Amino acid sequence: MQSCFIHYRSSVIHYLTIGSGDIPVVCLHGYGESSQAFNFLEENKNQYQFIAIDLPYHGQTIWNEQEDFTPAHLAAIIESIIKERSFLVLGFSLGARMALHLYQYIAHKISKVILLAPDGLKLNFWYWLATQTAVGILLFRFTIQHIQWFLIFLKILNRFKLVNASIYKFTFHYIKDKKSRDLLYQRWIGLRKFRPNLKEIKKQIVLQKTIVHLLYGKHDRIILPARGEQFRKGIETYCTIEILDCGHQVLHEKNLNEIMQAIQN
Repeated sequence: MQSCFIHYRSSVIHYLTIGSGDIPVVCLHGYGESSQAFNFLEENKNQYQFIAIDLPYHGQTIWNEQEDFTPAHLAAIIESIIKERSFLVLGFSLGARMALHLYQYIAHKISKVILLAPDGLKLNFWYWLATQTAVGILLFRFTIQHIQWFLIFLKILNRFKLVNASIYKFTFHYIKDKKSRDLLYQRWIGLRKFRPNLKEIKKQIVLQKTIVHLLYGKHDRIILPARGEQFRKGIETYCTIEILDCGHQVLHEKNLNEIMQAIQN
């Protein structure tokens, strides 16, 4: 495993290379994680070269651009690392949403898509409101700066069981202190351009005959397999779904065999 840095415009992008095989697999981590989340893939380093990128506002990547991160930026960064080769893409949660839009942008270069507990298969109204509308962005910024009203509101929802317990814990974890809230704002706003068009993606899957594997956690209460089943309609020939005995954290060493099977098959 090797830690690497490349310069992209005014920014510095950090990534890990794991393995020295001939087949590149671009790995995109989840929210609040980093390229280190893919370390356990080193056990399968002979056939593949895993390229795990620290996304902007995560890990050791320093994003200095005065613009949001886009699929075009991600595609350019990947090309600077692997040149003209085609590749597989492996994404977890937030990283899966980014992988979907990356595929939409350069489908002809991606030979297989593996999505773990994928975000992006269903529009989240609150995320859309907070990142895609002027009023929502203002309210989001105000809430980040004046969090107490939202904490009280969230606790009331939880007390009356009006919000899923897993979502309550997940949300509370990422707004509990100022640093976490500031990062939340940076990440949500900075990565908001990743909005996959599922209709266009399914069209490209059929056109390119791209294999797509969806892996979900049986006990995940944040991202449900039903979203994958809906997405799979019309592309059943190319898209599979597997339910693993875990929660949201599908990207875990205990699921290594299932992840590698999805990569290899």
